[in-house]
Amino acid sequence: MRDCTVDLVVIGSGTGLAAALSGTERGLSTLVIEKTEYVGGSTALSGGAFWIPANSVLADNGVFDTEERGNAYLDAVVGDTAPQERRRAYVRHGPETVDMLRRLTPMKFIWAQGYSDYHPENPGGAASGRSCESAPFDVKRHLGAHREMLRPTKLAAPVPMPITSPDYRWINLMAKVPGKGLTRAVVRVGQGIGGQLIGREYVAGGQAIAAGLFAGALAADVPIWTRTSLVRLLVDDGRVGGVVVEHDGREVTVTATRGVVLSAGGFERNMAWRHEYQSPSLEEWSQGAPGNTGDAIAAAMDVGADIDLMDQAWWFPSVAPLPGADPSVMLAERSLPGSMIVDRHGRRFINESIDYMTFGQEIIRRERAGDPVGDMWIVFDQIYKNSYVFATISYPRMPLPRAWYEHGIAARAGTPGELADKVGLPREEFVQTLRRFNQDATTGFDSQFHRGDSVYDRYYGDPTNLPNPNLRPLTRGPFYAVKVVPSDLGTCGGLKADGNARVLRADGSVIPGLYATGNTAANAFGSVYPGAGATIGQGLVFAYIAAGHAASQE
Repeated sequence: MRDCTVDLVVIGSGTGLAAALSGTERGLSTLVIEKTEYVGGSTALSGGAFWIPANSVLADNGVFDTEERGNAYLDAVVGDTAPQERRRAYVRHGPETVDMLRRLTPMKFIWAQGYSDYHPENPGGAASGRSCESAPFDVKRHLGAHREMLRPTKLAAPVPMPITSPDYRWINLMAKVPGKGLTRAVVRVGQGIGGQLIGREYVAGGQAIAAGLFAGALAADVPIWTRTSLVRLLVDDGRVGGVVVEHDGREVTVTATRGVVLSAGGFERNMAWRHEYQSPSLEEWSQGAPGNTGDAIAAAMDVGADIDLMDQAWWFPSVAPLPGADPSVMLAERSLPGSMIVDRHGRRFINESIDYMTFGQEIIRRERAGDPVGDMWIVFDQIYKNSYVFATISYPRMPLPRAWYEHGIAARAGTPGELADKVGLPREEFVQTLRRFNQDATTGFDSQFHRGDSVYDRYYGDPTNLPNPNLRPLTRGPFYAVKVVPSDLGTCGGLKADGNARVLRADGSVIPGLYATGNTAANAFGSVYPGAGATIGQGLVFAYIAAGHAASQE
């Protein structure tokens, strides 16, 4: 590893790989710098979906969507929390980005039919959904000797089985809808185990899309320097013209004739920043990549870049972790009937089925208002326990992990009052909350928080539970409580950027030669999560835009 000159330097190997692919296709020499030993970043740890309106995968599946509908929806939900220029560029170039991935990577894409936009009742919203993802991907075939460089997932199933988003929905309901749930489970187990027998290794979700991008970069001969950290940006006459990086204690200078793309994730692992910008009570519960400490954001700030939306994150409520472990993600669990979530007062405080970013924002809002949510508990009965998968750990009729009880993460009791006593909730308040919830659930209408009113709520509900797939009274003991924490998928505040992904100064002027994409840039959707895969979507699209703009420069 020595000093060198290339056209385009990309910092980060998650969705930033799309910038390398786009730049290479346009004739640029590119180099990717990765801080950790693995390729894939937070993308490899994610669910792997991308939310891009009017793309060709949707069209191939007969879905009607247009740029105008995408713009109308984003205008309605984002409003003035982010510049319109950014989302207009996203919608305009999104379909081109997907087509580029179809040309330059071996991925095949599927549509998550029915996975509704998160706010589908707004103008331009799609109840049928816009989220797409990679089909199960054979990493042995496409990565070969580089397989071990792909960042491992935290979402591995108990046996080899590449589970897509549509699979997860139905496998979670295998005890209630065996025709779909068990069938999908058997197919994916067959693909996983059967694939191994013939020398294949199929992955899905974030692993699949990260591996697909990695495979595309390998095919294009894009060099990727791992275990290499960004030290500083090089500026000449106001223009960023390269980077200084460190590898094995030695500094290396890389000159970039066309530009530097910062795509190094957010700052979720920088707890000092998180306490400063978000909440002093946050703990390190993030699902983001371990290397995401905000280095790229800090380097850009050192050369005059402005920041925005630093209080925002892709919040994701999760099961509280055991000591030394990571939180266990919760998605469908909050929407399934026979459950509710309560705060430290023993009261419900939100529509449990709401999108996860909004859920987290309510927790932060309560803290800033002086009435913190405190310890949160998801409460459910034995019927729920017998019916659904919980946190990808406990399957129907299986007990919760013993360690959860031993460490105070879970409790079990014969009556609601006894359960409240065990987890330290006000008994009378909790019992009253449960009584009101049960009364509403018998009618199928949540008079407090309207759980189940939205098409999005119902996607992860139980379609066999009528009239409301998200509501059922908790009636059959024993009753359970599991502690919930405000985890996240990564922060989404960062460098201010324009519609071409160019980094901006505080006065609004452009820093020439410097681009920011993914979670290194301030969220193009402001304080809103428009649909499943919006974070990967904007990472991919603005990487494509940044490389295109850099290629157009002398």
